[in-house]
Amino acid sequence: MAVILVTGGAGYIGSVTTAHLIEAGHEVIVLDNLSRGRRDLIHPQARFIRGDVMELETHISERDAIDAVFHFAAYSAAGEAARHPELYWHNNTTASLHMLDVMRRLQIKKLIFSSTCFTYGAAKHLPITETHATQPTNPYGMSKLAVDMAIRSECDAHGLAAVSFRYFNVGGAYGEYGELHDSETRIIPLALAAADQGAPFALFGDDYDTFDGSCIRDYIHVADLARAHLLTLPTLKPGKHAIYNLGNGQGFSNRQVLQTVQEVTGKTLAVTVRPRRTGDPAALVASSVKASREIGWQPQKPLLRTIVQDAWDFYRLHHPSTVVSEYATELDAMVH
Repeated sequence: MAVILVTGGAGYIGSVTTAHLIEAGHEVIVLDNLSRGRRDLIHPQARFIRGDVMELETHISERDAIDAVFHFAAYSAAGEAARHPELYWHNNTTASLHMLDVMRRLQIKKLIFSSTCFTYGAAKHLPITETHATQPTNPYGMSKLAVDMAIRSECDAHGLAAVSFRYFNVGGAYGEYGELHDSETRIIPLALAAADQGAPFALFGDDYDTFDGSCIRDYIHVADLARAHLLTLPTLKPGKHAIYNLGNGQGFSNRQVLQTVQEVTGKTLAVTVRPRRTGDPAALVASSVKASREIGWQPQKPLLRTIVQDAWDFYRLHHPSTVVSEYATELDAMVH
């Protein structure tokens, strides 16, 4: 079994993947500065280091004998990125470049990187494959694409073995590990909180060229995403940088999401229709054929009902004090 460094392991996807790694028998070191992660989401069997990726060399050394890095640490709110791009270039790009430098010095030769569908920008053809042009329209996607390009160069020049996963919409939870933030930006936890609290929910746009007028997005269960990381680890090859989309291969509209939230919670949502958000495309759906063909990955929890039910179970378990705001659904389902 391997020793895995998980950066951002106190976050949503990082915590779920850490749990999967430990259950599979791996030794996990979690590095997280807790600026947006939560200490209580870190698996108790993981070795936790509170620290920043920019200070990575002060926290790990050759003695840690790290076999691979799973790099989740990043900011991921599109609206915030548009207002404060400097935060994203520093935290997502500069820190990742520093991490690559440290990995090279310590001879850590394997990397799995948390990228995003935001690297593609607006889709001209669906479903989106890995050969789709990368034309990000937001600093978040730009910051991630820059890291993808740096990883490719590192593989070519120094023999790094790496994979970038471009996530589409991640939802659900894995037992006691899930999405828990002080201020949410994703439609499923926002809708669950609104239903639970009896708060109004703003639906941005009902006049898109879709079957019900609302945006269509591709949803993937967070446990399926974590499994993809474990499946990929033994396939990493020196000098190769593989890129895989991870999605469901089918889309669900925002109205379908809201209807499912009502069915799962047994509560009625007070939905208010607002004008479209600038830059929000009508539909985004992934093709994950490449991941299926090359790493044998298939979603095991593809149903929207399962994703929402697991998220609701997690919500009730933790009772988060979620802030529900109109801003929060900006570019809602494009954010991984």
